[in-house]
Amino acid sequence: MQLEIGKIYNGKVKGITQYGAFVDIDGGGTGMVHISEIANTYVSDIREHLAENQDVKVKVIGINEAGKVSLSIKKAVDSPAPPQRSGKRPENAQQKSPRPNIWEPKKQIPPSEMTFEDMMSRFKQSSEERMCDIKRSTDRKNGTRRK
Repeated sequence: MQLEIGKIYNGKVKGITQYGAFVDIDGGGTGMVHISEIANTYVSDIREHLAENQDVKVKVIGINEAGKVSLSIKKAVDSPAPPQRSGKRPENAQQKSPRPNIWEPKKQIPPSEMTFEDMMSRFKQSSEERMCDIKRSTDRKNGTRRK
């Protein structure tokens, strides 16, 4: 049976180490569940969460070039519902999808629309950057290093 990444399988814990547990997948070979993939909480001792010959559900999260299978127990179990906020929301309001965490450069304000405070903060920032560059170059020339 060929294992597919993202699918959930039944398995049996065959061995436990300090860093994870080895699981025999029904008809599909053996994979390892890293200690960080056992539970949604901090796991200091794997034996508190798993025992040998225990039946578990595992999700295949990766297969490397050498054929080693990475498994996750916490991703195979339905995650608990997120806590409800206390703020009231109309029942027909649409849920906003979470915005991906992407860095965006700060929007540039045209000089004609800048206030005095904007110009001062921009000047202070560029001045500080220039001073740091000068200090770095003089430190290199002098052979000194920060400790």
